[in-house]
Amino acid sequence: MTDLRARVGDALKQAMKDKAVDRLSTLRLINAAIKDKDIDLRAEGRDEGVEDGEVLQILGKMVKQRGESARAYEEASRLDLAERERSEILVIEEFLPRQLNEAEVTKAVDTAISEIGADSIRDMGKVMGALKARYTGQMDFATVGPVVKARLCG
Repeated sequence: MTDLRARVGDALKQAMKDKAVDRLSTLRLINAAIKDKDIDLRAEGRDEGVEDGEVLQILGKMVKQRGESARAYEEASRLDLAERERSEILVIEEFLPRQLNEAEVTKAVDTAISEIGADSIRDMGKVMGALKARYTGQMDFATVGPVVKARLCG
């Protein structure tokens, strides 16, 4: 069992003891997403289950989905549902590493570009791959892409 998966399990047990209904619901969703990924991996022939990096990807995806849902609910004037999505985000983010700030992202991009020796936009995939390998869960790659592109084109 991975460290992150164990942390989610411990938090789930604590939420049951505390009778924290909303928190428990979110933790169960996290657990279900991890188990779904386990099942997918078993179908591919991997019996060891998800690793921490894959759990971070799952959690990042969950945060992104809830952020999009919250915006949609706000546009539809359903502030109660938007608030619920935001509270789920807070629970999920407890298990994610600290997000890098703008300066740290820029430094990470510059470091990856220099390590790879990237000098044109054709190297963008290599740079993004290196960033994803090193910073999964710490940066939003949808916003990092344009930064990489600007560095390689500029």
